[in-house]
Amino acid sequence: MDFTVTEKMQVILEMIKEFVDKELILLEPAFLTQPSSEIMPVIEEKQKKVRQMELWGPCYPKELGGMGLNLMEHALVSEALGRTPLGHFVFWCQAPDVGNIELLEMFGNKEQKKTYLHPLVAGDIRSCFSMTEVDLAGSNPLMMDTTAVKDGEDYVINGQKWYTTSADGAKFAIVMAKTNPDAHPYLQASMIIVPCDTPGFNLVRNIPVMGHSGEGYFSHAEILYQNCRVPQKNLIGEEGQGFVLAQERLGPGRIHHCMRWIGICNRAFDLMCARAQERVISPDGRTLATRQIIQSWIAECAAEIQAARLMVLHAAWRIHNEGAKAARKDISLIKFKVANVMQMVIDKALQVHGGLGMTDDTILAFFFRHERAARIYDGADEVHKVSVAKQILKRY
Repeated sequence: MDFTVTEKMQVILEMIKEFVDKELILLEPAFLTQPSSEIMPVIEEKQKKVRQMELWGPCYPKELGGMGLNLMEHALVSEALGRTPLGHFVFWCQAPDVGNIELLEMFGNKEQKKTYLHPLVAGDIRSCFSMTEVDLAGSNPLMMDTTAVKDGEDYVINGQKWYTTSADGAKFAIVMAKTNPDAHPYLQASMIIVPCDTPGFNLVRNIPVMGHSGEGYFSHAEILYQNCRVPQKNLIGEEGQGFVLAQERLGPGRIHHCMRWIGICNRAFDLMCARAQERVISPDGRTLATRQIIQSWIAECAAEIQAARLMVLHAAWRIHNEGAKAARKDISLIKFKVANVMQMVIDKALQVHGGLGMTDDTILAFFFRHERAARIYDGADEVHKVSVAKQILKRY
């Protein structure tokens, strides 16, 4: 097991880190205080620079216009980009598009790739992924009421979804719906492409999350499907493969998320240490950094970040070399562990900043609001812990 970074990757990572520090972090005050539509022209200019630097779409194949990095390499890129909320979007490897691109690349037919995959990789359009339902347990994918019923050469979709990230302004959605309700529970659902301008696709609202509704890419929507009719050729893969496709999408996706969270940890840790060194707390010039409790927090955070990072790299290595199925336990481990480490580090960093940490004068309050969801989406902590325990207990 070797985590050595090649010279080529070291150069790429340095380029990305420099771009993040000099080009993107400076945009955060505007990002935090202005509607995303107002800063989007500036973001698009940054995206042009990324293209010119040949850093666009790090994890997409070169033949599609990406950099062609493998999972281990992209994990390191995701860590570097995670230092700012703008990173992944500017470099065009953001969720949910990255997962949809992987799905369409692996399972899409020629027409789907031409119509949806290629313009999505190019950044000409955005997409969304519509799976979670309003009144049903999101951690149990078998609990789903949305249906797609065949009618002639079409599917007619009815149901209600929410937390459909980035639906506002998206060109199409990949919708999880039951097509075979009488089949085995794991063979009932399918994934279907639905253009967002299809009659019956209704964006009800952008959901206020921790008091912030968002707009455009930076939003989570509630979607109502009312007799939404799409051709059967929009089916991805085969009927009843929805859960299989979902696992293919979520496995590598958790590596992307977890390394992004490590990047957030690194940023929060840097801010905490800098604040501790500069914050004077007594007339004799002593700073927060001289207090033993702060030193203890810094040491604890450093240890937890390093341990979490190595866990993610280990999981990525196993997926890359042995496949997602073999790494199932590792994927669940990092999902709840890294999310909790991130929450702890952000909380400690915010505490060191005192009242300043509660404001949008730093990025910490944004992280605190928006990343609490990490312990819920893609399977709540408790679900992953149960999964890990069951797999371990099989050996005894």
